[in-house]
Amino acid sequence: MRGRVCRAVTIRSPRGSHAATDTASCPLNWQFYLPREWTDEPGRCRRAGIPDGTVHQEKWRLALSLRDNVSGWGLRTPVVVADAGYGVSKPFRHGLEERGLSYVLALTGKEVAHELNVEPHQPGYGGLGPPTLPRYRKAPRALSLHAAEAAAAGRFTEVAWRQGSKGTMTSRFAVLARRPAGKQSLAAAQAAGGGRNQWDGVLPASTVLVEWPADQNAPTGFWISNLPPDAPIADLVRWAKMRWRIEHDYRELKHGLGLDHFEGRTWRGWHHHVTLVTAAQAFLTLRRLDPKSTRRPDPLPGPGPSSRTC
Repeated sequence: MRGRVCRAVTIRSPRGSHAATDTASCPLNWQFYLPREWTDEPGRCRRAGIPDGTVHQEKWRLALSLRDNVSGWGLRTPVVVADAGYGVSKPFRHGLEERGLSYVLALTGKEVAHELNVEPHQPGYGGLGPPTLPRYRKAPRALSLHAAEAAAAGRFTEVAWRQGSKGTMTSRFAVLARRPAGKQSLAAAQAAGGGRNQWDGVLPASTVLVEWPADQNAPTGFWISNLPPDAPIADLVRWAKMRWRIEHDYRELKHGLGLDHFEGRTWRGWHHHVTLVTAAQAFLTLRRLDPKSTRRPDPLPGPGPSSRTC
């Protein structure tokens, strides 16, 4: 971050990653997602020109490989942001942490967690069967319930993050330190602790950001981060909301420049298509930001021509 301008790399979909600031975004890398029904049929892949050895990857693995490609180009990633499809994936979050990357990832609010200050206890061994393992006395609760407690305690505060078409964008937010639970978190903690029988039972803590507008009866947004809970809340909010910039520009990629109108049948043709669309979007972005430009260029009208390049 430089001054008050937050910059981030966003995993927008299983096929692309984008660089973003408060004013603009640009796709950095694309990769085609192949389902198992394709990779299980070598002949089908060969007819489409898919390189030999290309295997199916889960979406979170594909997203990490996209991030690794960007890192290999020497580009630094201040913060990674992504939607809840990746935020709920503990393997994805763990992969980012292994790479030393900070993240602010969306959640659904249905995820469960323990309070920060609770500790597991060690039940007494009865003398039969395997040794007893440390466990928490109470079951974890949904993040929406943690948010309700924070609201009752008056922990939500008004935060502004950008200028919108109708003025400054503001809402109420709270930052909570919690211990995410659930099967994925439990498995990851046991593996990090040396295995099931060596684990001390303590689940790692994470920072949870919650949005609850004053005119709503329930929270409208949840995010998880490996940034410290005492990080400036304004920065956490701006990173959480950075995805708006990508979503806004992604609509132009799709509807104005025809990103999702490819009708070819080959691996090479698809990569040609997304490369040309990316170049066109970068050109339009530079024109908008050029102070010498006499007017803001409008996106191309209509759905854009379909590409049939093979």
